[in-house]
Amino acid sequence: MSTSHSTRFRALACGALLVAFVLAGATSAHAATRPDCPNADVEPTASDTDDVRAAVLCLINADRTQRRLTPLRESSKLRSAAVAHSSDMVRNGYFAHTGPGGDTFVERILDARYTTRNQSWSLGENLAWGTGDLGTARGVQSAWMRSPGHRANILKAAYRELGIGVHAGVPTDAGAGATFTTDFGAKG
Repeated sequence: MSTSHSTRFRALACGALLVAFVLAGATSAHAATRPDCPNADVEPTASDTDDVRAAVLCLINADRTQRRLTPLRESSKLRSAAVAHSSDMVRNGYFAHTGPGGDTFVERILDARYTTRNQSWSLGENLAWGTGDLGTARGVQSAWMRSPGHRANILKAAYRELGIGVHAGVPTDAGAGATFTTDFGAKG
């Protein structure tokens, strides 16, 4: 496990109808309120990504409930899309909502059978990678909440479900940090 306190961080946010691409730098300090979420400060490894994923869910729901929004339920189909995308970004060395083959986050979520093109739905996606403190669930969530596009996805009242993908390694170095994908959804 790395003890580095590097400030390397990259993030992208995307919404179904409103697309916001944000490159955000951040510090590892969190807001005055620090939710007590287990494993929120753990640097992910290949063996603890489920624990870190649970911490991301806890932190997102803490920010939502603090604002009287409905907590998000985890969706196995959204999680499948998110995990696959985080893994693909690290494996193929890119960082984007659209994969090298042109597949968008909406297409990935439809392929995971979360919803169909004929249903009404709302989808969004946040991406991040970081090392050191910025590669932890708390570091990523704190940075997302400081970024207007990411924050809008996290706090969108219409969203009801979430899938979280955490992969040890970053697109520029598979041996360091972690890459995060959160896929948000609501079916009408």
